Amino acid sequence: MKILDHLEEWIITFLMAAATTITFVAVIHRYASGFAIPVLQDWLLSLNFSWAQELCIIMFVWMAKFGAAYGVRTGIHVGVDVLINRLSDRNRFKFIVFGLLAGATFTGIVATLGARFVWENGAHYAFLHAFGLDVGDIPEGPTTPDLEWQTWVVYLAVPLGSSLMCFRFLQVAYNFIRTGELPHHDHGHVAGLDEQPVAVDVNVYDLDDNLHPHDIKHPLIGDDEQPGDKP
Repeated sequence: MKILDHLEEWIITFLMAAATTITFVAVIHRYASGFAIPVLQDWLLSLNFSWAQELCIIMFVWMAKFGAAYGVRTGIHVGVDVLINRLSDRNRFKFIVFGLLAGATFTGIVATLGARFVWENGAHYAFLHAFGLDVGDIPEGPTTPDLEWQTWVVYLAVPLGSSLMCFRFLQVAYNFIRTGELPHHDHGHVAGLDEQPVAVDVNVYDLDDNLHPHDIKHPLIGDDEQPGDKP
């Protein structure tokens, strides 16, 4: 279970870092190849980065599917709960459980239909071909234009992401039934900017800082004299 606790973060972090790196390299290659530098320009033009855009699109699709599962686990998804919060605790509990189970049912159906589509779109052929079995008249399935990957590999994000999302719905429902608490995401919190505790012997109301004006003594007036006193 501990492996699944942060599975979405690992996948999203890897895909985002890879997509950013590929996009950066492709842009640098596009502009650098326009400079007429002997030898270097010929070498850059020999490199083919036409696949970079397609690969980044695929990565963002996978990020979206696993990001949806991350949203369920952390409570990021937007929900209209104005009426739910006005109900009694007993009715509110029932509606929340119903909503979570409905989400699990929906994502479970999407995962099942997605797995069937992937299986019929080339995964069945790839499975039989990998084990040297007779493929018969099973279609091999289409490929992507630039990378020439089997499209079922790309569409695999639907059943995998939806299955993980269904699992997160069930996980949140179980925790809510057991503890009565839902995951809550603080949109105002910034990671790494945790509030530091104030020391006990410090009075935060004494205005003893450089942000508030202080009574400054005139350099020509003695300690016992006041600015308004006559000489």
